[in-house]
Amino acid sequence: MFRKVLVANRGEIAVRVMRACEELNIGTVAVYSEADKDAGHVRYADEAYNVGPARAADSYLDHEAVIGAAKKADADAIHPGYGFLAENAEFARKVEDTEGITWVGPAGDAMEALGEKTKARTIMDEADVPIVPGTTDPVTDPEQVREFGEKHGYPIAIKAEGGGGGRGMKVVWDESEVEDQLESAKREGEAYFDNDSVYLERYLEQPRHIEVQIVADEHGNVRHLGERDCSLQRRHQKVIEEGPSAALTDELREKIGEAARRGVAAADYTNAGTVEFLVEEEPGRDGPLGPDANFYFLEVNTRIQVEHTVTEEITGIDIVKRQLQIAAGEEIDFEQDDVEFDGHAIEFRINAENAANDFAPATGGTLETYDPPGGVGVRMDDALRQGDDLVTDYDSMIAKLVVWGEDRDECISRSLRALREYDIEGIPTIIPFHRLMLTDEEFVASTHTTKYLDEEMDHSRIEEAQQQWGEDTTSEEADDEVVEREFTVEVNGKRFEVELEERDAPPMPAVDGGDATASRPDHIGTSDGDDVEIDGDGEVVDAEMQGTILSVDVDEGEEVAAGDVLVVLEAMKMENDIVASRGGEVSQIAVAEGDSVDMGDTLVVLE
Repeated sequence: MFRKVLVANRGEIAVRVMRACEELNIGTVAVYSEADKDAGHVRYADEAYNVGPARAADSYLDHEAVIGAAKKADADAIHPGYGFLAENAEFARKVEDTEGITWVGPAGDAMEALGEKTKARTIMDEADVPIVPGTTDPVTDPEQVREFGEKHGYPIAIKAEGGGGGRGMKVVWDESEVEDQLESAKREGEAYFDNDSVYLERYLEQPRHIEVQIVADEHGNVRHLGERDCSLQRRHQKVIEEGPSAALTDELREKIGEAARRGVAAADYTNAGTVEFLVEEEPGRDGPLGPDANFYFLEVNTRIQVEHTVTEEITGIDIVKRQLQIAAGEEIDFEQDDVEFDGHAIEFRINAENAANDFAPATGGTLETYDPPGGVGVRMDDALRQGDDLVTDYDSMIAKLVVWGEDRDECISRSLRALREYDIEGIPTIIPFHRLMLTDEEFVASTHTTKYLDEEMDHSRIEEAQQQWGEDTTSEEADDEVVEREFTVEVNGKRFEVELEERDAPPMPAVDGGDATASRPDHIGTSDGDDVEIDGDGEVVDAEMQGTILSVDVDEGEEVAAGDVLVVLEAMKMENDIVASRGGEVSQIAVAEGDSVDMGDTLVVLE
């Protein structure tokens, strides 16, 4: 077994891996960026090394910096967690080629074969795993998309080779969108995965998202650990995951599990991984989906998944420990028939987002109160402490709540109790949304699909849940000074907590009417440290959130109409089109491709 493992990640997953290492008596090494110097994973590790500035490309994604830290620490293995470098075949090969350091994950060649979606589809097709109709060769020309549409119909999904979780995927609903969506998918692929290669699939309009956890060793043993249902998603990003799926019969789950085993064995894959499938929902079905239901291979995630905790709770198998043992050359010590499933588990992603505001990520804040739940069947995976500042440079997920019950009904009831106990103040979270979903008829009946949140659910219900159970995220009027005082009082022997607010509203500063420069900064900082002066008094288009500029789609002097895309901004793994609210002439462009911007920074000025 290893002496010391460097965890090439941050946050809760880094702590999760370190805990497994501790139980195996392995030393732990953290890496951190400047933004994470006070982070929980740094506190937890035995030792820690700074690998660069806040920007992920200059720190957590810097191959040489991470490997260099492992050498300095004399670590003999690197575990990548999920995200960042976890599915980067080039990095895996560099670690494999580094003397004295073992890569905890699949071999780089296997990772490349299954990580690139067209290669994975070919492997699965040859292993008799059902695949969605699509291309096995990269697509470069809009005419290829049109020809596919003529043959298979619309809508069509254009997917980046290295994509996942909705990143690098664009949907073409009709022929008029072909060129724009093809270019957008290629651009996202290049920005996120350094690979602009894309392929096509028939877009399934009402699917369930079912994934199978597998582990495989270098001795030829492949085991599946059952399925997870990840159908509750917003913009292709999972928010609640559970296992086993209440929508499948035992016959169908066995077919899907065996298909996953065949595909992984054919790819000569080792270590942990997840084979994802789309299962076509049957409208108006009575009871779970039977063995004749259509299911299709979607992709293989060649790493540990965020939701691996669900499988651990219902199988009793520590998947991260298994990763380490397999990487150390040990053989899996159980047969497929030995895998037993006990009860039901649900994982809730605790994201620092306001679900009532289209899941907009928080732009800052401090955990004034952090009191997570406990009790029977409740597991918390986090790296937080009360008083921590929210780091907004990376993913918005700050913790995971995992709940187990003897059956799904008990799991839902226990989850409601745990979510009511979960006390976070200082930042918005989607806890109110989770509480709402556990009383939602579609979710409770397990008839929801991946489209439910985005296309079918009444979003006013989310707003009501936020108002009822969420912290007030509306700002006070400008320049209001609010002092909050808390009192404990007793009335007839009963205890009450009382909060009072004292407001002092000084006069508002005068603002010249019509002058757009009076209420905006006269310069912004760019990623290279230079300032850009903002001139003129036209309409200012500001960044609504922190992110990175993927492209600037207009030129100075260009006439634009309302709704035209001005800038494409990447924030929290999502590509956001910044559009003009009215027509006008572009008088100034304050940003360039690759710049990092904060919320409120000026992007474009329109006259």
